[in-house]
Amino acid sequence: MGKLTLYGIDGSPPVRSVLLTLNALGLPFEYKVINLFGGDHLKPEFLKMNPLHTVPTLDDDGFYLYDSHAINAYLVAKYGKDGKESLYPKDLQQRAIVDQRLHYDSSVFGSTARAITFPLIRENQTEIAQAKIDALSGVYETLNLFLKSTDYLAGNNLTIADFSVIAVLSGMVVFLEVDARKFPNLAGWVQRIKKLPYYEEANGSKVTQFTDFLKSKNFTIV
Repeated sequence: MGKLTLYGIDGSPPVRSVLLTLNALGLPFEYKVINLFGGDHLKPEFLKMNPLHTVPTLDDDGFYLYDSHAINAYLVAKYGKDGKESLYPKDLQQRAIVDQRLHYDSSVFGSTARAITFPLIRENQTEIAQAKIDALSGVYETLNLFLKSTDYLAGNNLTIADFSVIAVLSGMVVFLEVDARKFPNLAGWVQRIKKLPYYEEANGSKVTQFTDFLKSKNFTIV
């Protein structure tokens, strides 16, 4: 295989989802942290790889790909072996369920999370409307439903859908904890994901950069 290089920042949920996938596949890779505030993503050499100047960006020996969902699916399709193919199943019906969960993550969960975090990060607002937290609770309820009869979000096998969702959820608990009494299936799933041998390195130790930053905003829910 060629050289894999991932460009990103620790605070980004999509970047952390790719780190989870790379680690789950046991792939050797180089992780290059991009200084967004310093404009690294706007330099010509980065724009050549990704004209949208976003992270994560993957360089697979000269093949460039961006968007975490696309990257994760590509990595499993190309490098998944020895049972790891199940992270993005080849069976069309099983894969369709994974895709549905990924679309839910990128649209509903992602938009709900951004509605809360972007005003804090980009506009320095410190008040969060209760309605936004209620919407987040609604997402938790849906995720809890997805897990009603399975161990993981898209069935009884771990998939890239789990990586995408945990990367977002692990940051959102700053605003709303996963109450095991209200969301028992979701709470159990979180604990299963946290027990993965590579979880702490790929997500747990890195999400604190994001959560500490959010807490520093001293926000209030009104």
